[in-house]
Amino acid sequence: MTFPPEVVRFDEARPLALTIALDAATSGVDVLIVRDIFGRLSLLLDDRLGTVDATRAAAWRERLTSTLGRYTADRPLLLASSLFQPDAYFASPRAADELGYVAEPGHGTIRWLDNTVVGGDWARVSTPRAESEGVRTARTALYGFKGGVGRSTATFMLAKHLAAQGNCVLVVDLDLESPGAGPLLVAEEQLPRYGIIDQLVESALGNEEGLDLVTQATHLQLPKNGELWVAPARGRGLPGTMYAYIDKLNRVYADVPGQAQGSFADRLETAVHACEDAVARESRRPDVVLLDSRAGIHDIAAVAISRLCDLALLFGTDNGQTWAGYGELFKAWLASGQAPEIREKLRMVASMVPDADRPGYLEVFRDHAWECFSVLYDDLVDGETGFNPSPEDDAAPHSPIPILFAMELVGLDAASAPGWDDRAFVRAAYDSFLETATKLMIEGPR
Repeated sequence: MTFPPEVVRFDEARPLALTIALDAATSGVDVLIVRDIFGRLSLLLDDRLGTVDATRAAAWRERLTSTLGRYTADRPLLLASSLFQPDAYFASPRAADELGYVAEPGHGTIRWLDNTVVGGDWARVSTPRAESEGVRTARTALYGFKGGVGRSTATFMLAKHLAAQGNCVLVVDLDLESPGAGPLLVAEEQLPRYGIIDQLVESALGNEEGLDLVTQATHLQLPKNGELWVAPARGRGLPGTMYAYIDKLNRVYADVPGQAQGSFADRLETAVHACEDAVARESRRPDVVLLDSRAGIHDIAAVAISRLCDLALLFGTDNGQTWAGYGELFKAWLASGQAPEIREKLRMVASMVPDADRPGYLEVFRDHAWECFSVLYDDLVDGETGFNPSPEDDAAPHSPIPILFAMELVGLDAASAPGWDDRAFVRAAYDSFLETATKLMIEGPR
């Protein structure tokens, strides 16, 4: 019996390329590992400060070809001196230091440049622009790895609670594929002419000036001087014109070559700022912005959590799908070296907690959450200090904020059941969540 030759798969290709990159780096040359959108790999050697031995370069090229199989790029090894614009690669802001490699004296560095179609922003954690520019608008992202966990309803309840305390609140419905918070807060006939999706489409052409993107919530009365504004995913369109939502949705995620703010992530961040500015023109700058994020491993969620928010509330129920999903995200942050930055803004929300066995359920939920989150915590030995909260630490990212489940909540909405949010069982279900989330938003995550 004969066996086919061993086939290299996606997960094996990067470690194999890294082995060859380590060999090249020990010769004193800086190495950039580049992966294309299909997963194929090549090594770029920076020979601008000194020549690279041609014999060794040929050997590395041959090893790449013979080792990586179909995951070898068409040009597996390139020298900086042969590239038209080498700094487009070596000085790219997307290039990162290869995790776990520290160059010894006389050795070169190893960096990693991953070209992706979607998902790259999970690995790029940055300070929200509003904070870095000195304009303080607290942003909270509400996210669930899976849909159907009550995220949009929780957004509604939290927005109303904050506005009732006298805050100017803006809710941005970023769930473009399945708008949730917008319909809960605004009647169809009261929608603005345009939505977030229009801002994303028009800004790709530099045509976004003059869009009305926000409106005040219509399904509730607020005491004091609080305000609740909504930036819905979709608008109502112009009279006599068909509002082509699906056609727009098919175009929003593409990057725009040649524009300084042409990436989808940049345009999404600019869209959120445009909504904040729109509220400021109509009334005052929002005190709080709630980002109702898309579920799943999606670019919208990546940008909202990694780049736009100060606090990320992660919704989930205690099941294998929840922990497997969040585990994949946490491993991605760990692998990209972003764990210390991202963990400071995370907090777990236990949604749909059964009231009959609340203490027992939350204890099991907490233990499972700790096992999942511990990937992001520091691995400490005796005497070392760092970030490694215990499972019982109720201020830690893994400690669940509960939302109780009541069968009466199923199917309720603002349009068909006015005042549903003031009913006793609804208040009981959300009291702990509203109190804890508000405290986190005012005082900031741990």
